[in-house]
Amino acid sequence: MARRRSTKIDGLARFGVRGGAGSRDDAPRPASVQAWFTSRGWSPFEYQRRAWDAYAAGRSGLVQVPTGAGKTYAAFGGPLQELIDEAIATGEEVPRLRGVRVLYITPLRAVSRDIEQALRAPIESMGLPWRVESRTGDTTSSARVKQRERLPEVLVTTPESLSLMLTWSDAPGRFGGLRAAIVDEWHELLTSKRGTQVEVALSRLRSFAPALRTWALTATISNAREAARAIVGATDDEPVIVTTDMVRRVRVDTVLPAPGDPFPWAGHLGLSMLDRVVEAIDPSRSTLVFTNTRSQAERWYQAILSRRPEWERVAGLHHGSVDRDRREEIEHGLKHGTIRLVVATSSLDLGVDFAPVERVMQIGSPKGIARLMQRAGRAAHRPGEDCCITCVPTHGLELLEVAAVRRAIERGEVESRKPADKPLDVLAQHIVTCAMGGGFSEDELFAQVRSAWSYRDLSRGEFDWALSLVREGGETLRAYPHYHRVKPGEDGRYTVTSPRIATIHRLNVGTIVGEATITVAWASGRTLGQIEENFITPLRPGDKFVFAGKVVEFVRVHDMTAIVRPAKGTTNFTPIWAGTRLPISESMGRAMRELLERASQGVADGPEMEAASPLVHAMSHLSHVPREDEVLIELCATREGSHLFIYPFEGRLVHGGIAALLAYRVSRRVKTTFSIAANDYGFELVAPSGFDFESHLHADSPRALFDAATLWDDVRESVNLAELARHQFREIARVSGLVQQSYPGARKGARQTQANAGLIYDVFREFDPGNLLLEQARREVFDRQFEESRLARTLERLRRARLAIRRVTRPTPLGLPLVIERIGGRLSSQSLADRVEQMKAAWEKDLANIGRSESRKATCAGSIRRAASKPRAARPSSPAENPSP
Repeated sequence: MARRRSTKIDGLARFGVRGGAGSRDDAPRPASVQAWFTSRGWSPFEYQRRAWDAYAAGRSGLVQVPTGAGKTYAAFGGPLQELIDEAIATGEEVPRLRGVRVLYITPLRAVSRDIEQALRAPIESMGLPWRVESRTGDTTSSARVKQRERLPEVLVTTPESLSLMLTWSDAPGRFGGLRAAIVDEWHELLTSKRGTQVEVALSRLRSFAPALRTWALTATISNAREAARAIVGATDDEPVIVTTDMVRRVRVDTVLPAPGDPFPWAGHLGLSMLDRVVEAIDPSRSTLVFTNTRSQAERWYQAILSRRPEWERVAGLHHGSVDRDRREEIEHGLKHGTIRLVVATSSLDLGVDFAPVERVMQIGSPKGIARLMQRAGRAAHRPGEDCCITCVPTHGLELLEVAAVRRAIERGEVESRKPADKPLDVLAQHIVTCAMGGGFSEDELFAQVRSAWSYRDLSRGEFDWALSLVREGGETLRAYPHYHRVKPGEDGRYTVTSPRIATIHRLNVGTIVGEATITVAWASGRTLGQIEENFITPLRPGDKFVFAGKVVEFVRVHDMTAIVRPAKGTTNFTPIWAGTRLPISESMGRAMRELLERASQGVADGPEMEAASPLVHAMSHLSHVPREDEVLIELCATREGSHLFIYPFEGRLVHGGIAALLAYRVSRRVKTTFSIAANDYGFELVAPSGFDFESHLHADSPRALFDAATLWDDVRESVNLAELARHQFREIARVSGLVQQSYPGARKGARQTQANAGLIYDVFREFDPGNLLLEQARREVFDRQFEESRLARTLERLRRARLAIRRVTRPTPLGLPLVIERIGGRLSSQSLADRVEQMKAAWEKDLANIGRSESRKATCAGSIRRAASKPRAARPSSPAENPSP
């Protein structure tokens, strides 16, 4: 071993390993990854060594360890040592490495700079002449030109940028020397089309570089075996799963509402917790305040500064719509201590290492166990250190959610992540990418695609259909030349021959499809960020709104840029970005039901349940606290009509599906019209006054109402599936390339893109009803709108559960949020607040009456008991008992 070490030092010395900036010319530098660790005063963890050994043995796999435990070097150490060994073996003064050798894929381009620095550190320390660079959407045009001439040996990129590089005509040669592909935050990519995009890109790269090894990194996932198989692909390679017994304990504490009010959390608290949050923040300690939405981040940032304006110089706002330069300023400030308070969304969830961060807060429920653990891991981002997160419930029922997360973490539960199932829109895009990037033959590409895990069950018929779609527009669009994107040559290899089609494809590569955005900028030209087009469209000059942490005044729109200027005063008008409402996870729902059962038995698990005890007490008196094997159903009549409330605690998507299903099944028996509302806890059906819901809940009816046997046939009838699928088809059309959002020198607006997609959808429905993209749209509606598999499981559970039916005089604390959900769009915030206060007053009166009634009963019972316990006094005898002498 000592002899080998000497050989490495001698060999590396020929590459200038001795000397360098900041060191003596004759000072030896580390000659191996192990030596570099030692030079830093580190000792590799046992799991890192196992990952290096597995890589050296030619294996691929998954590294699953807690956040902040050193996953990056576990995956990079093996490839780096391979480069060192190869350089020593060749004995060349300047190693002739063929293009990129290590590819590091991250889902967030914002963290590419941090990853780049982490990967560069050992290379520079060892004096190795290899470049580490990033290529993302933020890379400058000059850097792109240089990389087009010669790629670096180690390249950090994103799924979208990787797909763009695969369109290069010389891609096979560029990536022929690739040895390792590392995919970071695999749990975030796995379930999305971006993950599928990575899978097919890796399958393509394996065809260029047969010796390629692929490794994924993750911290929070329960189905590690399936995740590992997805990164390795449907190949003969058996993945290695590298784990550790290292534990980063997650501690959860909560900012609780002030005691005293028995109903302080009915409805929506929102910013009423602001003062307690401000009290809990110490500006001398670096703190991240996470919210679930960008709108919420804007509101909380403004609200915190309204209480503590002196914090503005050390505070920042960070979310995906804020200008990149400003985000980078905030990230730099966090690392160096000049910024000590940041309100953020998931834009800071992943990847970035902010070691100075001491505290993390979560506004509202995290909605999932893995998400809370990921955010908690941002604090004390160091191996083996405990991390703490402070939760701030925004309404009373979120106390149960926080308690449920705490319970699940203590039991070691984390949600599983499932890969997508052969999305044909991603396949169509990938076919065009491959045609541009060196071309393909049909059989060759079919085998490549089938080696990607998500397409392991792809039939040849489905592949041929997708190929026909991009070759001639399928059966329906043959007459339109711009849908003829790939063409076979005389040798049978498909390529893209039209420069315009190639340019348009490159401009539209990717699977991220959101609402169309436009830039927000000062009149001086400085950019604030991006905002959704449909928010700006109805604004009039002079309207004020909050954006990027500032109150601005709208001036005009010019060249897809909203010009604004600083505004005086305040406003609560905040943009609402689409797609930001997350349902609670299945694990959280199960934990909430368990906590409610224990609460019904008088057991309060943790401070959150103790704080929620007035709410539980109110429910037990006004209605019922359900056990885990029960489902609570409340019936009441108001001037709005007859109400049915059902509380499965399975998330708003599932509840929306069940509500529509039950409304359809009941209306088949009795013709009527229903209004529907759903949230994470349950759903509400409202029928005309006098409608008898109870008759449908007795005898054999529950089994029929909750029967899953005809589930999807009934769902197709119970919702406007055609309209939902039409909306979903916009994404599919955009990803598959049937419509384009970006053209050379121009960008389509959201309405134009939607109109074009809608037109194609109508053409397919009428002339090609068996079109596979239409079926995909319907399938994605079921999965995204109703969580298909979870909905079926929930129905089965409800069918077996005991129905706890209660008639109530008015909506209870569980029902009120559903009422607000249904009527919220028709009332102002003040009217909603009045409605909540009126309901609270009514509950207090009901409870007071119940209390007085129980008090009278107790008094009577006490009098009877006291009377029974006294000795009997002598009583006058009746004549019958004492006859006269």
